[in-house]
Amino acid sequence: MLPIADRWFETRKVSDDITLLWEPHVVPLMRCNIWHVRGRDRDLMIDTGMGVASLREAARHLFDKKVTAVATHTHTDHVGNHHEFEHTLVHELEADELRSPCDRGTLLASVMGAAEIAKLAKAGYPFDGDLITALPSAGYDMASYRLRDAAVTEIVTEGDVVDIGNRSFEVLHLPGHSPGSIGLWEAKTGTLFSGDAIYDGPLLDEIDGADIPTYVHTMKRLRALPVEVVHAGHDPSFGRARLVELCDAYLAKRT
Repeated sequence: MLPIADRWFETRKVSDDITLLWEPHVVPLMRCNIWHVRGRDRDLMIDTGMGVASLREAARHLFDKKVTAVATHTHTDHVGNHHEFEHTLVHELEADELRSPCDRGTLLASVMGAAEIAKLAKAGYPFDGDLITALPSAGYDMASYRLRDAAVTEIVTEGDVVDIGNRSFEVLHLPGHSPGSIGLWEAKTGTLFSGDAIYDGPLLDEIDGADIPTYVHTMKRLRALPVEVVHAGHDPSFGRARLVELCDAYLAKRT
């Protein structure tokens, strides 16, 4: 029997207008970084976690205006709570997946199967047991978990601009991990929200929808980007020197 979590989300303020949220009781493989970016005219919630517990309720203290839930891509761990938001943003190649997911996900290792678990362990994500280590509430049934349909209200592609009033971000199409992976790039500050295109951990490029040659092209593009800080989809944020190291390591492995 798993313990009951005191709270499902942890929160850390990164700057005056950026807050990081995460789910400590989700195994590292699926523990996405959820970024709240406060703007003058609207806020961004970049990715929304697994959807095991309500993000909207947990983060209600952050919301004082319209919020756009951004999908850096539509894997289960990044869009689980998108259905809670009236306004969403997603790349055109993954809009249908956000509206009606083909993969509804699971929390149960028994459903994933031994072969899939072994494949993930080989890629750098070993885990023993199910995908959560506590329950969000008494009586929660892990078998009932499923990714829910979400509204799609803003479809973007390469070069589009996401304007929140006092800040604006250029949409970078960064495929490889998934067909419609995007990053949000603010050239003025050198800030990149990269989703799973790059993060400081084992990158997954042999899963469904991934493509290694495309990922190589994305890595070359990222390496040339004059970033100051990368706020990624998993693991800690990092600067340009680490970005170059990560890109070079991937390129050495795959080219």
